[in-house]
Amino acid sequence: MLTLTKLDKKLIFPPTDIALTEPNGLLAFGGDLSAERLLLAYESGIFPWFSQNEPVMWWSPNPRGILPVDNFKCSKSLKKFVRNCNYQITINIAFNQVIDECATIPRDDSGTWITYDMINAYKNLHRLGHAHSIVVWNEDTLVGGLYGIVIGKMFCGESMFHKATNASKVAMFSLVEILKSQAAEFIDCQMQNPHLASLGCVEMPRDKFLIILQQQSQKTFDKSVWQPQALNLIKWL
Repeated sequence: MLTLTKLDKKLIFPPTDIALTEPNGLLAFGGDLSAERLLLAYESGIFPWFSQNEPVMWWSPNPRGILPVDNFKCSKSLKKFVRNCNYQITINIAFNQVIDECATIPRDDSGTWITYDMINAYKNLHRLGHAHSIVVWNEDTLVGGLYGIVIGKMFCGESMFHKATNASKVAMFSLVEILKSQAAEFIDCQMQNPHLASLGCVEMPRDKFLIILQQQSQKTFDKSVWQPQALNLIKWL
């Protein structure tokens, strides 16, 4: 009989290789969503994923969904759309709005539930400089975006949303170009799904992912990258 580890106040996680195979990657439950615990989790290849009124559940799936930025699939139609659209892109402006929108958009898969506690925890990580957002605007209206956690030069994607045509794809395109400009190589997508696969996400054995994560965690972005700012889409085309 398999026993799931229950976390207590100690900032420690069990080794990822004891995570369950069914459901894939479930490693532990309990603990809290403090900034210290969340950062330790992401540094260890672990992330929280649970529904409202459930205990915090911690996961490290095998295989892992990961998007090498050079593998990002930007179709001709998307490039044409980016070239002709009137969208404006900003970094870390309206982070709170982005996560609130991600939490309310209906999804088909079970991996996108964002509880009230998680919203507050990630807003706190943003205030501390660890969580960042890419925001897509149409004039003054927020129409899409994404957010995630940065560990060294690994961007750990959490969620995205769109309210207008291709807005989330434009956000991802922008993120990829930002990462390329900093010689960052990967986006951690956690779990593969058809939409992410269409963008270039691949599955990687967990042990290989953890090696890459360790390597990327030793690197750093320029401090200016995540300062609130507007971006010029056209320069990347």
